[in-house]
Amino acid sequence: MDTVPESSNSNFKERLGLRQWIGRVFFVMILMATLFGLIMLAFLLADIVIKGHEWVRPELFTNFHSRKPENAGMKSAIVGSGVVLTLTGLFCIPVGIGAAIYLEEYAPKNWLTNFINININNLAGVPSIVYGMLGLVVFGRMFGIFSPNSWFVNTFNLPVTSGAVGGLKFNLFSLPWLEIHLPFGRSMVAGGLTMGLLILPIIIISAREAIRAVPNSIRLGAFALGATRWQVVNTNVLPIAAPGIMTGIILALSRAIGETAPLLIMGAFSYVPFLPQSVWDQFTAMPIQIYNWISFPQTDFRIHLAAAGIMVLLAILLSMNAVAVYLRNRFETRW
Repeated sequence: MDTVPESSNSNFKERLGLRQWIGRVFFVMILMATLFGLIMLAFLLADIVIKGHEWVRPELFTNFHSRKPENAGMKSAIVGSGVVLTLTGLFCIPVGIGAAIYLEEYAPKNWLTNFINININNLAGVPSIVYGMLGLVVFGRMFGIFSPNSWFVNTFNLPVTSGAVGGLKFNLFSLPWLEIHLPFGRSMVAGGLTMGLLILPIIIISAREAIRAVPNSIRLGAFALGATRWQVVNTNVLPIAAPGIMTGIILALSRAIGETAPLLIMGAFSYVPFLPQSVWDQFTAMPIQIYNWISFPQTDFRIHLAAAGIMVLLAILLSMNAVAVYLRNRFETRW
């Protein structure tokens, strides 16, 4: 019977002890990094609550912006954020889920789908200000084709309004409540589409991961029973992947509601003393309102009201994240 040499056994124990020591050091390092982030976050939250809790009052939700801090509120900003977020969801949720279903269940595995996958992953990391510039050119100005002297207007003799950007208004199907403005200008439609472009790659990636997590045996069993591909996707894959898809959507919308740079580039206003009457009206949002207050020299605006606005925005974000966690835990299928 062969025996292990004592020298080899000693070397193995030394290497094992070294690996264990390196593991303990790495564990301490990542624990300290995590605690550092949590401690800094706790300090920031405590500072915001101390400075802004007295200013979270009914006037903050019922009043418009005012030159007097005691009368200032963010009513138009809250409504504007809600409308823009709704338009963002209406645009990007169907497109994002549809793209994820196609790429995971229908698209062939070739160079084209690989090219699409690479670009979707790259778009998820593009800075938000780039999407703001893209939205301004595409949605806000539509490349200037509706300006009074553009080739498009001259070719088709369109009745556009005057101005540098120009504009064309018409009613879809002759219905007054389906009025269309081209280009979209500084409207909430342009803001919602721009924010939709920002979070669309995130929704596609999260939905694809949720669909990919469904065991392949579910699909094979449905195919064995004679189901079509759409029946398999609609009745088996999507219900199982729904919690992950909804979680990704809510987290993506949580990012959208806190973005400022794209809306600033789009031309959202910092002072809107009215509620929007249609999706084509001018608008502001909570991050822009907070940014505007921070830029004021008065202490009440710059410190207290801005902190109160941050508390409201954080409360909405944390509520959306809590809903995402609840949906995942409530409807998650455990195998």
